[in-house]
Amino acid sequence: MSNLPRYIITLACPDRPGIVHAITGALLAAGSNIVESQQFGSPETGTFFLRVEVETPSGLGPLQERLQPVREAFDMRLEVHANAAPLRTLILCSTAEHAVNELLFQRRTGSLPIDIPVIVSNHEVLRPLAQFHEVPFEHLPVGPGTKAAAEERILALVEEHDVELVVLARYMQILSDDLCRALAGRAINIHHSFLPSFKGARPYHQAHERGVKLIGATAHYVTADLDEGPIIDQDVTRVRHDRTPEQLVERGRTVEAQTLARAVRWHAERRVLLDGHRTVVFD
Repeated sequence: MSNLPRYIITLACPDRPGIVHAITGALLAAGSNIVESQQFGSPETGTFFLRVEVETPSGLGPLQERLQPVREAFDMRLEVHANAAPLRTLILCSTAEHAVNELLFQRRTGSLPIDIPVIVSNHEVLRPLAQFHEVPFEHLPVGPGTKAAAEERILALVEEHDVELVVLARYMQILSDDLCRALAGRAINIHHSFLPSFKGARPYHQAHERGVKLIGATAHYVTADLDEGPIIDQDVTRVRHDRTPEQLVERGRTVEAQTLARAVRWHAERRVLLDGHRTVVFD
């Protein structure tokens, strides 16, 4: 395996002939070697998407310099990121530990390329979990008169810690429209996939009463439209007629935790590109 530094290039632009040729030509001129490449042309929006991972001896500056004329010629939204840099990620949570624990465990084992400078919660329940993983924990109570101040503090922490992604790991608070806009494209939420069929409290108990045979979870970007942001990943698991509501909750938690961790990993690896209200995922 080469010891050359690796970079991930992502782009989106109006689809037309010559895009791949122009990009690969610029990469060749920069002395880069392509180690992974995926592309997609959206027939609905007429947008071309590309994710390329390269190794190059020239470094970030010369690579960006070679790509700049291509960016301008094709009116691209083009980004270049160092592959080795873990994504600075702030976790928001409440009292449920399954999603937070999965993120912390995968980060600890190295399978999730994120750096977690702080965990923020409106409860103290998960402080011991954060301490076990040696991650700073901040208790930020949210009440009828403190929500605005709490959200200001969240944004201050995002700025203070140079956070690139905010993960709502079963954070049981609805974010304001202003905060959703401030975090557009860089906040991921997880919820059970019963919405909108089983809204409100105790969705797994509602599902049990209806005799469902599949339960699941959806990871999506946060928008002002509650639970309707662009979907990143979904998963399901089968359940039998003899499962209790408590067993459904347990199975559901597992699916939620794994689905959220997968969505965070894809985002951290720059594999998710927005296509209007949809996503292109190069998994």
